[in-house]
Amino acid sequence: MIVREIVHTCSNVHVARAALASIGGDFARYFAAKASSRNLPAGVLAAEIVKDFAHSAAEEEWDGVDEAARCSDQPILSGLRYILVQGLRDLTMSGEKAEGAPPAWICAAELAGARG
Repeated sequence: MIVREIVHTCSNVHVARAALASIGGDFARYFAAKASSRNLPAGVLAAEIVKDFAHSAAEEEWDGVDEAARCSDQPILSGLRYILVQGLRDLTMSGEKAEGAPPAWICAAELAGARG
């Protein structure tokens, strides 16, 4: 399972930071802003989300990562992005203001890739 590789590698702050930089674009900028709003470096928040996923994700969430990674040119980055989007949703649902929800283009892209 590629998700185990993602958890193993991206639980490290430095690897998570580098992977997030490799994802790049609007998503990486959005994620960095969310981390900054929590007074955390993006790599720290990403590693925390990955660790939390490893400890508390339901089986269907693990399957969602596999599906997001399947047929991707960069399966680890695609799977990591899926995990990070889930983590951002969980942060929002756990009491963050509604305007803190991920933009629709992030959610729509993840849902299309994960359930596609």
